[in-house]
Amino acid sequence: MVSVLVLYHSQQHGNTEQMARAVAEGAEAAGAEVTLHNANNGRFDVERYRAYDAAAFGTPDYYSYLAGTLKVFLDDWYIAKRTHPTGLLDKPLALFFTHGGGGAVKRPLEQLFRRLGPQVGETIESLGAPSEAVLEACRALGRQLAEAVE
Repeated sequence: MVSVLVLYHSQQHGNTEQMARAVAEGAEAAGAEVTLHNANNGRFDVERYRAYDAAAFGTPDYYSYLAGTLKVFLDDWYIAKRTHPTGLLDKPLALFFTHGGGGAVKRPLEQLFRRLGPQVGETIESLGAPSEAVLEACRALGRQLAEAVE
């Protein structure tokens, strides 16, 4: 069975979490086993990342940059990759984010995460609370991500 990690940061309004749950629903509908992890509730151990076939990453736009908890994951990933890269590279990944009117996080998000593996689909964004159309796009992205695993 395909295993998918949905790693995201969400607090206050829960908009990013709504998108994360929709991505997970889509991946599960495609037959994947999904783990949701809100990095706001605790650091995600990069060693656990090795076990997943694919991953989705979500963040709010904080001053045109991703949430610090996802940057910490990237830092941990980089250190682990330098010493033992097995299981850390070339996993299909999907990206999503929320913002309050800027949305400038898209570029750094895509630039930073492309180091981990090939991006599946387009990066999905939501201005404020996600609409049903955004949530359906997230579900479709989750399905696409699960199906991208060879």
